[in-house]
Order: sequence, then C-alpha cells, then structure tokens
Amino acid sequence: MSRYLFALGQLVARRRWWVLAVWIVLLVGAICFAAGTGGKTNDNFTVPGTESQDAVSLLQQRMPTFSGAQMQVVFATPGLAKVTDQQVRAEIEQTMAGLQGLPQVAQVVDPFQAQAVSPDQRVALGTVQFSVSAGEVDADTLDGVDRIAGPAREAGLEVQFSGAVYPGFTADIPHTPEILGIVAAFVILLITFGAVVAAGLPIVTALVGVGIGLTGILGVAAFVDVPSAATSLALMLGLSCGIDYALFILSRHRHNIVLGMPAAESIPLAVGTAGSSVVFAAVTVIIALCGLTVAGIPFLTVMGLTAAGAVLVAMLVALTLLPALLGFAGDTVAKFISPPLHPGKAEEVARIAAYEPERTCGHAWGRFVTRFRIPLLVLGIAILAVVAIPATRMDLGLPSGATQAESSTARKAYDLVSRSFGPGFNGPLLVVTDLSHATGADAAQTLMGRLRQESNVAAVQPGGSGNGMLLIQVFPKTGPNDSATTDLVNRLRDDRDRIESGTGATYLVGGTTAANIDTSNRLAAALPVFLAVVVGLALLLLTIAFRTVLVPLSSIVGFMLSVFAALGAQVAVFQWGWGASLFHVAKAQTLSFLPIITLAIIFGLSSDYQIFVVSRIKEEHTRTADAIASVQNGVAHSARVVTAAALIMFGVFVAFTAVDNPIVKPLAFTLAVGVLFDAFIVRLTLVPAVMALIGNRMWYHPRWFARYIPDLDIEGAELERRFAHDAEVEVPQGITGVS
Repeated sequence: MSRYLFALGQLVARRRWWVLAVWIVLLVGAICFAAGTGGKTNDNFTVPGTESQDAVSLLQQRMPTFSGAQMQVVFATPGLAKVTDQQVRAEIEQTMAGLQGLPQVAQVVDPFQAQAVSPDQRVALGTVQFSVSAGEVDADTLDGVDRIAGPAREAGLEVQFSGAVYPGFTADIPHTPEILGIVAAFVILLITFGAVVAAGLPIVTALVGVGIGLTGILGVAAFVDVPSAATSLALMLGLSCGIDYALFILSRHRHNIVLGMPAAESIPLAVGTAGSSVVFAAVTVIIALCGLTVAGIPFLTVMGLTAAGAVLVAMLVALTLLPALLGFAGDTVAKFISPPLHPGKAEEVARIAAYEPERTCGHAWGRFVTRFRIPLLVLGIAILAVVAIPATRMDLGLPSGATQAESSTARKAYDLVSRSFGPGFNGPLLVVTDLSHATGADAAQTLMGRLRQESNVAAVQPGGSGNGMLLIQVFPKTGPNDSATTDLVNRLRDDRDRIESGTGATYLVGGTTAANIDTSNRLAAALPVFLAVVVGLALLLLTIAFRTVLVPLSSIVGFMLSVFAALGAQVAVFQWGWGASLFHVAKAQTLSFLPIITLAIIFGLSSDYQIFVVSRIKEEHTRTADAIASVQNGVAHSARVVTAAALIMFGVFVAFTAVDNPIVKPLAFTLAVGVLFDAFIVRLTLVPAVMALIGNRMWYHPRWFARYIPDLDIEGAELERRFAHDAEVEVPQGITGVS
C-alpha cells in the first residue's frame, strides 16, 4: 500500500495546479448542486416493520387526511382570567378558525369542542392535523401558524406549540460551534508545529472537505429524507477527521524537512508512510458508520452513510489536496514563529524531536509507562470501569418536549400541559381502529369503554372517522418517556384479543409516542448485532494491518472500555443530572440511537489512534527488535501528534455541546468524553503498558499466519529504508532543552 500512496504523493505534488483546480471545481459543483436542488433536512422518522409504522400505512390507505403530523396549540391566560371568559374564548376560537384555513391543514379541533380545558380553566388545548408528514409541512404554513397566533398574544394570551411539527421545530443550528472548533484547532496546531503555514494547511483542507461533504448532503436531501442531526454529525466528523488526517501526514512531512530532506522527496514519502495509516483509519470509521444499516432504521442508515461520506471526502482531501498544497508551500512549513518571551523555542523543539527523540516529553512518558506498567494498567482500567458504571442503568428513549431547551415553545407547551392536564396529554397514543367488520353500531363505544378501563389511562377521545375507520386518542397518565407509558403500549398490544373481543373491530396502536417506543426497542435489539459486527471488523482490519492477533485484541478491549466509559458519563450527566447545570440540560432518557452511533464513531476513532501509535511502535520494533525500547521510541514519535489530534477532535465535539438541541448536545458530549478517554488513557497509556508487559510476544504469529495475511506495510518501513541516508545524520550543535 505504501508504494501506491508514494506514487500518488509524487503525482499530486508534481501536478499540484491540476489537483487544486479539480478540488475547486468539485467544491463549486457541490455548492451549485445543493443550491439547484434546494434540498433541506427533515425529521421524518420511520421504522418499517413496527406496529406504529403499520398504523401510518393503514391511515395512508384508508384515511390519508389523518396520516400526517399533528400539532398541539396550548393557550394559557395571565393573572386570574379564564379561557372560558367570553372575550378570551372568542380569541381562541378565532385563532383556531384561522389555522383551519392554512394550506396542508386537514382538521382543526377546537379546545371547547374537544372539552380540552384544564380544571382551573386557565389552559386550553387545541389540535391541528396536517395532511402531510412533519418534514413535508411547508415553511410558509408554519409561518402562517405563528402569524395567526399573533392577535391572541397581543390580547394577553400565552400561545405555545408542540407536537411532531410546529413553528421553529427545525431551528437552524448556529455556526458558532464550528467557528470555535476551528479556532481551537488552529491554536493547538500552532503550538504543535510552531509555524503558521503548517498550522493553517490542515484547517484549509478540512474546510474544503467539509464544504463538499455538507453541500453534497443537502443536495441529496432533495431526493431522500435526511435528518437534521445528520448534518451536525457529518460536520463534527468531517471537520475533526479532516484536520486529524492532514495533521498526521503534515507532521511526518515536517519531520522529514527538519531532517534536511528536500520537499520534493519528503511529500511522497509522508503520503506513503503516514498516508497508509490515514487510509486504514478512515476505512475503519467509514465501515463502522456504514454498519449502522444493520439496525434497519432509515433515518439511522442515512445518518451513518452521510457521515461516512464526509469522512471519505476528508480522507481523499488529505491524500491529494494536502500534498498539492505542500508542494506550493515548500519549506515554509518549517518556517517557525519566534515568540518574544521564547525566541527560537519552536525550532528548538522541532529539531530535538527530529534528532534526539529520547529527550522529548513523549519519550519521558513512554519510559514512565514502561516502568510502571502494572500499576498504570490497574489504575487506568479501574478509572474507566468506575466511570462506565452508570451505563448499566441506561434508559433509552427519543426526544420529547421535556428535553427541549427551556426557552423553546415546545418545552413551554410541555410544561403547561403537564401542570394543567397531566404529562400523558403531551404524548397521546393513536389507536387506529378498523370498523369495517364491526358486529354492531355500539362497537366503537364498547372499544373506547374498554380502553378507558385500562390502568394508567387518563382519558379516551375520538379523533376522527371515515371510510370505516375510527381514530381513538388514548391519553396516558404518565409522560411520553415514562416506563409506565411503554408498559401501557405493550399491554394494549398484548391484550388486543381481549379488548377487541365481541366487537368485530381491529386496531393498531400508533402515534408519535408509540413510534418512539418502537424505535427504541428496535435499536436495543440491533445493538448486540451491531457490536458483534464492529468487533469482527476490528479483528479483521487490525489483524491485516499489524499481522498479529494480540494487537487487535488489546485494541478491542480498550475500545470497549472507552465507549462504555463515555456512555456512563453521558448517563450520569444527561439522565441522572450530575453537573447538568454546567451544560444547561434537563434530566432525560438516553437517546435510543446514541449508544449505537457512539459505538460506531468511537470504534473508528479508537482504531485511528491505535494505528497511529502502534504503527510507530511496530516500526521501531522492526528496526531494533527491543520491545521496551520500541514502545518508548514509538510513543516518543507519536505522542505529540496524537495528543494534538485528540485535543482538536475533543475541542470540536465540546464546541457542539453549546448547541441547544436534544440530539446534538448529548451526542457531542459523549463523543468528546470518549475521544479523551480513548486517546489519553487507552492508546497512550494502557496499550503501551500492555505491549511493554507482553514484550516481543506481542508481535508473534505462526508461520502459516504469515502465508495467509498480506503484509500491507502500513508503517512504510520499505519506503523508509529506501530513503535512508547512507550515513547517519549528525545532531546539530547547540540543541538544548526538551519538548
């Protein structure tokens, strides 16, 4: 592999103007594609093969008008006024009548018609039924909803919205997180390289990759449903991976330049050596993200594939555009800045790292790890195991109004309804009933009476009828994310024969709450399968990469420790509320798709760091055959770069925790914690400690093993030997200090 990448590096450096032109054309083309198609993200969550989705399909066939999204309109009076007061009631009725005239609105249920008035007569609850799904409701329609509610607000009423769709339900995520992430990345790169050009190039290439990836996703969104969280996930991974991949190649190139190698020779050598690790690292992330398709849930499949596409673009940019830009930059990547307080410090650090790696902080850490390997193993595993304990109490669910920001209309509506009617009125179950074979005229009333008798049912109301169908709204006493509500849904389905008996009617339990429960169950069932796929891929890829079994096994154990520690931290903060005020979050269930996405991404990123660290250790072991020395030297060569890469990725993820989005915030937090644990505790501590403890046996494999496992030379040992100087390079005089 390294030979082919070396040839690629030579080609793109030599044809750098053509390479630059191609990437500019691709970027402009992607922007035009997105603008031309007008694609927009939406959150049409469907889970094929579940009862809730079957209910939607039945409605689409028999009652298409009622197959769309629902919106709740909550009216609250100030002071001592009541919604039943003549003037207040007139305002509410006028508002609901105005909503009936909007496009895509199929039916409006007046609060007074439905008798949805709170016992204290301070809050009224209206319902709007759209004829299309949430993602297909036009922005003009939602703007009209907000406009029509204006007079009621001017009259002193509080008007809030909730449900599957409402004004502002797809609020744009601000650009502040990526700006903060880019600034943090530039500062870290400037400290790492001590050169402005070297610090800026990874940022530039990553932005090109992200630009192509995001605009491509928006273009695709015109043809398939792309969830809004997919763009945030692609942005986080595209930006962080793009910077990291460029960092690894650039650091090897800059190392060669400092050693005196001409840029024309150094560029292809850096691509051939570090580029091999980049390819393996990117492929593991891509395969893991594509593995999300095993869940069989369309929105999760799209999230995985779009994020994988962003990582693929980041890899291609790092292997082609970066070497081309390095050809333009020449030796300026080693043109060091000179801080007033420490003139010459940056150059001194770089030259020590190149000529005397045994004097670096990385080598000192390697010596510390190899010397105290057993205590560090015990301590590191204990820390991760303790942090992972909350993961055993994970409660899976999907976002509801209770998980929204306190300033959002959905959260305000949720709180008003919970206080005035009960939490279950925020997530009614939709019982789709077929009366075409009913045995009598009272079949519907009999069925509704039996539903009212079920435990944990607060109210039962008809929600519409037609074409031999009846919609029944069942309001639980408990909230949408409460386990008692899940029990109610399961009981209504399990006891279907008893409830239907003698009526001739049949029903399906659907609605948003039931759909969320079905999604969580499907994801929980897919998690073990996905974990087996990920572990199997890890064994295969890392075995091919390092041609030994013990290295992949240590990587998998470390990956499991990292991911469960990250999930444990997420449960402690977001589910239990420990330190939740620091992140401005309310206690809520763990997102049902968060564990599987975390497994995919942390697996890929942990494989990144495993490959980058262990490939340098293997390179040293191939040269010296000394297990302890190879660990120390390998860590010395990789610690600074891996530290910078992990801090950059951590910084990007942390920046997104500032987003008030119930999906993006916990996902960004979990990934940030996972990266921190995996890079510093697992890859730079536990893995080197294990390798030092096992010694040369770490690289053992039987002879038959060597015949069947190809040697891809991901560390580029053959290229290094080809470019080795005939005589050893002398250490320049006057180098002092450590890095």
